[in-house]
This record gives sequence, C-alpha cells and structure tokens, in this order.
Amino acid sequence: MVTIKVDNLINFVSEVFSHSESSPEEAKRIATYLTTANLTGHDSHGVIRVPVYVRWKKMGSIVPNQTAEVVVDTPSLAVVDGKFGYGQTVTPVAVKLGIEKCKKAGLAAVALRNSGHLGRVGDWAEMAAAEGLVSIHFVTAAGSLLVAPYGGVEKRLSTAPYCVGIPRQGQDPIVLDFATSVVAEGKCLVASRGGKKLPTGALVDADGTLSEDPHVLYGPYTPDGPRDHTKGTGAIRAFGDHKGSGLAFICELLGGALTGTGATSSDRRFANGMMAFYIDPKVIDTSNFFDDEITRYTDFIRATKPIAGTDSVLVPGDPERKTRADRTRNGIPLPDDTWAAIVNTAREVGVSEVSIQRATS
Repeated sequence: MVTIKVDNLINFVSEVFSHSESSPEEAKRIATYLTTANLTGHDSHGVIRVPVYVRWKKMGSIVPNQTAEVVVDTPSLAVVDGKFGYGQTVTPVAVKLGIEKCKKAGLAAVALRNSGHLGRVGDWAEMAAAEGLVSIHFVTAAGSLLVAPYGGVEKRLSTAPYCVGIPRQGQDPIVLDFATSVVAEGKCLVASRGGKKLPTGALVDADGTLSEDPHVLYGPYTPDGPRDHTKGTGAIRAFGDHKGSGLAFICELLGGALTGTGATSSDRRFANGMMAFYIDPKVIDTSNFFDDEITRYTDFIRATKPIAGTDSVLVPGDPERKTRADRTRNGIPLPDDTWAAIVNTAREVGVSEVSIQRATS
C-alpha cells in the first residue's frame, strides 16, 4: 500500500492529464474531482480511473478541452450536450445551469447527454446542496454493458447510478449516492488491482454461478494491465433483486433514453447521460419546517439500537465524512497495483521520473 498526500496526488494527476492534451485548468479539475472521490472513500471513482481515462482519450472516446453546448433552453428546463468532453468539464456546466434555473423558478430539470465519465455523482448533488437546493439524479452509461438484470446472467444494464442530495443549514448535506448494481464497476477494478475484495456473490457467471472473482467480469488480465469488461464471461448483479434491477431500468430510460444519450447498448460510444431535477426548498417550505424536521428524523434514525456487530446506525453521508477527515489528515492509501498502473500511464504520456518521485515524497 502506498499513501500519498492529497495535494501531491492532485498535482501529480494534473500533470498526467496536462501531458495528455488537457489544458492546465481541465487537468487540475479532473485531478481534483478524482482525488475528492478517494477522499470520501469512493476509491472506485477516484484516481484508479486515470489509466482508464487516458486510454479512452487515446481511443477517441473522450475529447479534451470540450465545450458543452446548450441545445434546449427554457425558463425551467435545459438540454446540455457534453459532446464527449471530460465529465469533470461538462457536468459542472449542466449543474450550474440547473441551479440558476431553479433559483429563478423554484424547480428545474436539466438533461445532460454525451458526457465523458462524470465521476462520483455525489459531487454534483453536493454542488446543488451548497446552493441550498435539493437535487435528484438518474444516470446511465451508454456503451457500458456491465450488469445482469434480475433473473438473468447476461450484461444488459450499466451500473446506472442514482443520487439524491438534500441541503442542511449549517451542516453537511445528506447525499445518497449509489450504483444500482451490487457494486460499482470501479469496485471490481479496485479489487482486481489489489484493493478491497468484492462482496460474496457480487458477480454472476454465464452458467449462473455466483462469484466475487473480478476475472468473471474482465477475463484474463495482468496485475498492471488494462481491464476490459467485454472480455469476461459474466456480469455484475443488480442489487436488491427485482428492486435494484427495476431502478436501474428507470435510470437507463431517464438518464439514457430521455436525455438523448441512449440507453446502454454494446454498439454505442461510451458516454454518461444524466437527468437531474432541482428543487428549491424555500419555495415549498413556507413555514420553515424542513430543516428542523430533517434534524429530528436524522437523530431519530441514528438513535436506533444497533444490531450485533454494528457500532452504530448511520445515515447517508456519515461514512464519507469520517473517511474525508481521516484521509485529509493522513493521506490517501492506494494499493500497490493501483499506483503501479497510474505510474505506468504517467510514463506513457511523458511525465518525468522526478515528478513521479515527488508524488510520494
């Protein structure tokens, strides 16, 4: 395990993307969002994505320094085309537009289509919550067949994230952010690179056998080589049986079909689509009831007697806050295989050995 200081990691990852045709501003933005995912404990959406992003860029799946285009613009609704730019560049444009419209109308909807991987969806819910707004996000990944629907063994769904953010006065927001599969694909990636193992039965092979071996998803691979989910014989399972599978299906239809990105299909170019809704509580909550009721109910949930083997009952966002504080103070731990893959990518794009050594100093 390698532990790297937060600023060092941001600077190093910024250099990787600067050497991969991104402007300094875009490179810093990508690095900051990826590192923030690690800070919150979402290693699946963190710097482990660096080799993947650079590979996608080389393939032409992602376009550096892209400018998002607003193709529909009404007082309360917009459609934003990311034109396959990095998600960390085009998604803030769509979210900012949703925030602006919501503050004027009290309610807004923004469809983002054709975005590069937009990272941890919770970032965008937190961005809206920082402006005092509730937000709901339905996301899909066109071209990213990874998950078997309930009752099946073949890949038919993306991991189809779903996210809700709720602001709180003077406190961190409540953010619920999860893939509708048992695990996000990035967690399979982490497990394959020496990180946390997958839960028992997270994957299903073509013959219906349940597994937690990443080879089921990726097929053969070397420790620091690429991972290709099209090479495996199996799939990730949807969480919660028919309920998770059903929610994933809705994410495909709203985040994919409705936005114009397209629901997931093997013949589509990779892109994220996100259908997001924004609500201003101040417009609804004329009696100032909302925030106090959140506090009362959150305390009520946390006061639940924990089951044996559990320290306490948590609400969404509690684990992220604890991990962020710890990693901000002590640095971000990365498995050796993960760091080796990032370093190999850095060398491939021309980052100097001096910069590589500086990152771990």
